[in-house]
Amino acid sequence: MGSLTPPVLDSEDIAWFRDDESLPASARGAASALARRLGFDEQRCAEVALAVSEAATNLRKHAVDGALLLRVVRTEQDAGLEFVTTDEGPGMPDVERCLKDGTSSIGTLGIGLGAIARLADTFDVYSLPGRGTVLSARFWTRAAAGRSAALGEPVVAGLTRPITGEVVCGDAWAARGVDGRMPPSGAAGRKTGGRESSADPLGWAALTGFGDGPGRHRPVPELLEPVGEEGGPALLLMFCDGLGHGPLAHRASQAAVTAFRDSPVAHPADLITEIHKALRGSRGAAVAVVRIEPRTRSLLFCGVGNVSTFLVDSDTDRRRSLLSAPGIVGHQLPRLRAVRQELPRHGGVIMHSDGLTERWQPAALPGFLEHSPLVAAAQLLREAGVRRDDAGVAVVKGPW
Repeated sequence: MGSLTPPVLDSEDIAWFRDDESLPASARGAASALARRLGFDEQRCAEVALAVSEAATNLRKHAVDGALLLRVVRTEQDAGLEFVTTDEGPGMPDVERCLKDGTSSIGTLGIGLGAIARLADTFDVYSLPGRGTVLSARFWTRAAAGRSAALGEPVVAGLTRPITGEVVCGDAWAARGVDGRMPPSGAAGRKTGGRESSADPLGWAALTGFGDGPGRHRPVPELLEPVGEEGGPALLLMFCDGLGHGPLAHRASQAAVTAFRDSPVAHPADLITEIHKALRGSRGAAVAVVRIEPRTRSLLFCGVGNVSTFLVDSDTDRRRSLLSAPGIVGHQLPRLRAVRQELPRHGGVIMHSDGLTERWQPAALPGFLEHSPLVAAAQLLREAGVRRDDAGVAVVKGPW
């Protein structure tokens, strides 16, 4: 295995556009304005507008319940624009053929999906015949494109969608890398044990060669309140579902994100405790945190409230649910217990709010975790999302 240094991209979901007659024009105008605000030059703005127009027009002509999401993504140095489309249309039986030059949907601008892929710095598409398609495209400025390519693709991504009729969403997620020894929960001095690594956010470079040995990795038993160990570089992922919906739920979830990002602690139970303090006086929320340790091929999980967390094994098409304790972060915090589980060698970790049903199954989504975390998350939202509640989902997968 080569050196791996994928970034953790900060992201902000700007606006969802539903499938109606104004979709191509409104999405194109909003994308152009956003690109200019991010510092794109005129040519790059025109390329973004063209790609968004093609994708939106495809939705308008062929999709069922289509939608387009505009996003901003950021590294420490740069900002980029990203869009995602989802639909429940006929799907594409042959994605590769649709990406070839000269293959274009009837009534579109005629540039085809292949041209969108060439215009974008990053492109991914997943389609299920008879059920729908998810597409994502990311654009950087000319100067930033090389730097982003050198960083590589992120191992974690997520998206949120507000309940119909609201502008802001009460669901939120955040991720950050940590490096170094993690003391046990509640130990003195733990705040220096999970320090954030600025040079290599996830520390993946230190994992070169991990997993290439002849034997299988030993199983990690389930432990409660595990003692500190040298787990190596790790990824922390937090998901928050503010109670209810609308501005008050949004305010609670954003307070949770701020507390998570500002905290120096690295144990999931300690993080939830700090988020609980930050949410006092708010509406409260359901919160779950995972600490993923690729070196030990394990994770540590702690959750309170109704956030669904799953370990998905792509080799077996099975999923395992990680159960949260009942309670409301910010109001009623139960005794917190962290659970350690083995990571499947091929698969991922999925967290989502109750704005997605739990009826989805990996076997019904063949190969979805072979795609980018963002496309996998969008596919789950397309498959299981409901309109009567805020919806959010985050997906992490990596070389463990």
